Amino acid sequence: MTKNEDQFYQDLKNIFIGAKIEGNSGFVNLMKIKSSYLEKILKSLKTDIDRNTVEFPDFKDELFTRLHTFFGTYFSESGSIYFSYTPLKSKIYERIYTNNQDVILFWKTNMLYYVKTDNIYKSLSINYEIEGSEYTIKFDASHIEGKRSNEKRILIFKLDGVKDKTVTFKPLYSEHGKETNVSEILKSLHKNSINLMEEQLDELFRIFKKQTEVDYFINKDAKAFLKEQFDLWLKNYIFDDESDYSEKRLKQLKILKHIAYKVIDFVAQFEDELVNIWNKPKFVLNSNYVITLDRIANRQEGIETIKKIFDHEGIKEQIKEWKELNIVDEKFDKNSILQKELNGDMLNEKYKFLPIDTKYFKDLELDILSLFDDLDKELDGWLIHSENYQVLNTILPKFKGKVQAIYIDPPFNKEQDADYFYSVKYKDATWITMLENRIRLGRELLNERGSIFVRCDYNGNAYVRMLLNEIFGKENFRNEITIAKSKEFFKTMTHIQKFSEETESLFLFSKTPNMLFNLIYREKDKPSRYEPFLPVKDKSYQDFRIVDGKKVYSPKGRKWGIKQEDIEKFLNENRLIFDNGKWYLITYEEPLKDVWIDFQGYSRNWEFKTENSEIFIKRAIQSTSNEGDLVLDFFLGSGTTTAVAHKLKRKWVGIEMGEHFYTLVLPRMKKVLAYDKSEISKDDDVKENYNEKTAGGFFKYYDLEQYEQTLRKCHYIPSEPFFDLDDKSIYEQYVFLKDPKLLDAMDLDYKNNKINVRFDDIYPNIDIAETLSNLKGKWIKKITNDSVVLKDDNNEEEIRFDNIDFKTIKPLIWW
Repeated sequence: MTKNEDQFYQDLKNIFIGAKIEGNSGFVNLMKIKSSYLEKILKSLKTDIDRNTVEFPDFKDELFTRLHTFFGTYFSESGSIYFSYTPLKSKIYERIYTNNQDVILFWKTNMLYYVKTDNIYKSLSINYEIEGSEYTIKFDASHIEGKRSNEKRILIFKLDGVKDKTVTFKPLYSEHGKETNVSEILKSLHKNSINLMEEQLDELFRIFKKQTEVDYFINKDAKAFLKEQFDLWLKNYIFDDESDYSEKRLKQLKILKHIAYKVIDFVAQFEDELVNIWNKPKFVLNSNYVITLDRIANRQEGIETIKKIFDHEGIKEQIKEWKELNIVDEKFDKNSILQKELNGDMLNEKYKFLPIDTKYFKDLELDILSLFDDLDKELDGWLIHSENYQVLNTILPKFKGKVQAIYIDPPFNKEQDADYFYSVKYKDATWITMLENRIRLGRELLNERGSIFVRCDYNGNAYVRMLLNEIFGKENFRNEITIAKSKEFFKTMTHIQKFSEETESLFLFSKTPNMLFNLIYREKDKPSRYEPFLPVKDKSYQDFRIVDGKKVYSPKGRKWGIKQEDIEKFLNENRLIFDNGKWYLITYEEPLKDVWIDFQGYSRNWEFKTENSEIFIKRAIQSTSNEGDLVLDFFLGSGTTTAVAHKLKRKWVGIEMGEHFYTLVLPRMKKVLAYDKSEISKDDDVKENYNEKTAGGFFKYYDLEQYEQTLRKCHYIPSEPFFDLDDKSIYEQYVFLKDPKLLDAMDLDYKNNKINVRFDDIYPNIDIAETLSNLKGKWIKKITNDSVVLKDDNNEEEIRFDNIDFKTIKPLIWW
């Protein structure tokens, strides 16, 4: 094999597989599948190249050189297909230049789906001197379980063994905030007469961690992209530089294109399979409901259901949770929940907002849900734990056009993330792609009067404005709002040569020009007085109001700016006065403008680095929605958006992928249901509808299957020889990535087009009702043990779990 041939096949491995990684994850499984598939294809490819170059044996070496030159351009360490650099700058310019737009946002990864950023870890051996003796320090990376999505996870180390002068460590991603137990490791080493210092141990861990961090992407249409790029490259790098256009040369170039297209077909059909897996609707897992006692008690048979709950063995864990959340005190007695009345047992008012989590009462869950005739309609919200693209794509059929307002505070592209619960170490192109993929889906969820707020800092505000212009149209730009950061963010800094940042940006865009907007007023520091008249075009125009029984005319060319029905009210409040021959209106508040620096933009109530202040979110939600409307946040963070939406009597959907979903967001929302006294709860306008007597609520929370989980379950099902599918070549045939457990769990009734799926054989704890609701784009009305009733504006549909129409469930299982 010549050097050029070897380089080309190495390029093919690089672009198709990427750098070798170790561990236990979906991506590791995927790379194993790709490797075995590549081996089969290479045999056919080498045969095709030999056959096509028989007439021109001298051209073979040039063929590999040209293929290496082209395909080497698209190498990425993660196996993602995009430019590693941009050689066709002039052609790119031609592509993006249009007569319709004089400025357009173009970025390197615009043709991709962003999956996640992760490290490529490999096992490592280090020769290291300890007290004059040389030791071998090994790090076994085979146990590292890759991140499911882009949540931030900390790498920790466990001592795996000591033998002679070899020390082996097992690196793992931390679960539930666990840290490396340095003292225990040093103690064990000292027992083995290895006197390693803490500083030396830290140094060894740093050496292992200094491995490659990569971005994982999927190309949306790899075949079209690569063939387009090859055609540009062929013209630019060959035809333009060649003076020989003989018949022989043209034949050689056709061979080059023929082989290149075969390689592209091979690479692209596998990438297309990944796109299908990425975009397939995902299973709903581990679902539970949280409902306050008043919502149960108000239903027929509700009191009897409460009795069952408090007689259930799960009540011990439920009460323990209430105490941990400070919802009840240590003296709480479950026997005080119900009081004896003349008409029977009644719910004690003191405890009516205690939140019941059905995870403690799974065998009673259907009893609780059966109390409601229209279940989804009764819910105040949904909390969903998963990577947000997967959630948005999965819930799109159910919530499309239903959302009134979106608020998101996505992770900033800061290039450092030490103090955050999630990764913010984004390159600009990666960050824009991450936002574009998700905001575009968010737009589909908005109704025609809906709008979106996007918060960002100086690192990304220019990009966000252009990206939102592209997705929503610059004609639907409404505001760039200046917002304050917290005080500690802008303490005087003398060690940097710039002004410290005091503000951030909040962009507001509407979906259409017909936007719902409510003007918000705020109190002024000092009252102002204005003449209560507005200008008109007719300079002789006058109108009048009846003030104290007399007609009072406006000055010429102006009209009264106060309605007649408000005159008496303003007089009684001493806000409408006559002074020095003129009428004045005294104002104690003013319309909110686009500078919001009168309060802190961040809070610290929940010990979350980027916790948005409730008053800040309150303004956003009140200005763009009304009571009963649906509010969405798909970068939920600490849960401020859902907390504020609930207090303002909106419905809500919150999406968060981090571990703090269960340790922070879910407990916070339970406290909101029980009545949370903090922040906007103290505002007069909020207290009217959300207070000690009107709190309570009912919401659902669940996990959603993630892309990484699907990849882990996939197996390559080879066929020997390859199937001849629709006369396609070997390079275009179906990859057959499937989940054998899923196939084994299905009983297909082809004759009646029905399917029985044993869902617990695929995943434990699948919520098939919510899964079908998302798939069908219909709301859940009723759930029983063996069926679900779904409804939309037109009809109702009952689906039996043991006999589902194959067309209904096909997108879930046949991607």
